[in-house]
Amino acid sequence: MSDATFFNLNDLSQGIHRVLADGLETRIFPGDQAMLSVVRAEPNKAGSVHSHPQEQWGVMLEGSGVRLQDGVEFPVKAGDFWRTPGGIEHSFTAGPDGAMVLDFFAPPRDEYRTAGAGFSADADAQ
Repeated sequence: MSDATFFNLNDLSQGIHRVLADGLETRIFPGDQAMLSVVRAEPNKAGSVHSHPQEQWGVMLEGSGVRLQDGVEFPVKAGDFWRTPGGIEHSFTAGPDGAMVLDFFAPPRDEYRTAGAGFSADADAQ
């Protein structure tokens, strides 16, 4: 699809590429009021615990894992989805087959508007 408003989850040439952690990468699609992130996690790989002021919704599209949210671990599988209010510490660890998660942020995260690494703008400076 060539229109700048239509995309495909499996087209890795689209979106803004960001390496979140070893074995976790995302393609980010920013809008005016919300932002979408397609996260692919290799088997058993984990992201760091972090927080941000934006509200975040996640949808487990493929695979399984454990969502750590506000100190509580939640096993998740394909079809599960969750809401993370702004300011709540959270992370994700993929299961033995890896995972693909669709995250939505509102409002968009400024540090995700450019390619980079890590979960925050500070990580880009490292």
